[in-house]
Amino acid sequence: MQLTMEGEYAVRAMVHIASLPKDTVAQIPTISREWEIPEKFLRKIVAKLTKGGLLLSHRGAGGGVALARAAKGITLLDVIELVEGPMALNKCLINPRFCRRTNTCSVHVVWCEAQTAMRAILNSRTLAELTQAQT
Repeated sequence: MQLTMEGEYAVRAMVHIASLPKDTVAQIPTISREWEIPEKFLRKIVAKLTKGGLLLSHRGAGGGVALARAAKGITLLDVIELVEGPMALNKCLINPRFCRRTNTCSVHVVWCEAQTAMRAILNSRTLAELTQAQT
């Protein structure tokens, strides 16, 4: 499993927004320029993040986006799974019906352990922590 550019860009954008002073509205062209994200693609990502409840959209002059909740309450896993969907190292971890050997496969246990560890790490890192690491 590899993080797509959509997931990478979503994380970059959310870190940028989280690093701004409280109640600051971020403009998409600024995020696009500073984080080297194609603006058209960023707009699609922001729409997903807004629809998923991680961002608030502010229309009109001076409009843009802001976090929908505190940065300490948003994890990397929240961001990635919102745009990428459920994370899985192997398709058998998404649905056991993908592989009829799931119950007898010795590697399946390893996939489960690795996925659990990866999810735990991503779920333990918040946007607030990441923005503190930047300063």
